[in-house]
Amino acid sequence: AQAELDVDSMESFHYLQADMTKFELSQEKDKDPAVDSAWILLGSLQHLTENDQVLSCFQSIHKAMRQDGTLILELPHPRETFSLVECTRNGWQVPLEDENGKGSGELKIIWGDDNDDFDPIRQVRQFTVAMQVEDNGPDKSLSSSSSSSSVQSGGVREIVPLRLFTAQEIDLLAKMSGFRVAAMHGALCEGVNVND
Repeated sequence: AQAELDVDSMESFHYLQADMTKFELSQEKDKDPAVDSAWILLGSLQHLTENDQVLSCFQSIHKAMRQDGTLILELPHPRETFSLVECTRNGWQVPLEDENGKGSGELKIIWGDDNDDFDPIRQVRQFTVAMQVEDNGPDKSLSSSSSSSSVQSGGVREIVPLRLFTAQEIDLLAKMSGFRVAAMHGALCEGVNVND
């Protein structure tokens, strides 16, 4: 992206790391808000499991956004909330290579499990997130001295509470925060209808 933007455009990019439920952008008094577009990707909004958290997030973004700005959300398809069959892939494997390009094992990732608890009242699922390294080398012990998190033969496994949203909830929460839903799509790709 940097290669396609001029210097002035690059200098207008500002990145902020803050609590997504309550943040403010510093801006000069009597100046228009600075944000043209805000993106909440990879289902990050799902970590906000209460309506008040989502409203506060949306209101913080709306306050920082220009009048014609856009907020783009990437969330699991709403049909996953009411389906027994997952629409997204819940496990995958990544081949690992050593510094010479030789296969040295495999990283197995699990995102969600059939036995995850779901609270239908709060619409919160206790998602299983797990990673396990299977080593093909002669030394089968798995450890990482360069990383702050330990990776052992059992791998890493956590339970993460994630909210499942319906399309009507997103529409209402957006309107309550000053936004209007311009469109819903079934994927980030163009031309994929939300009903597909």
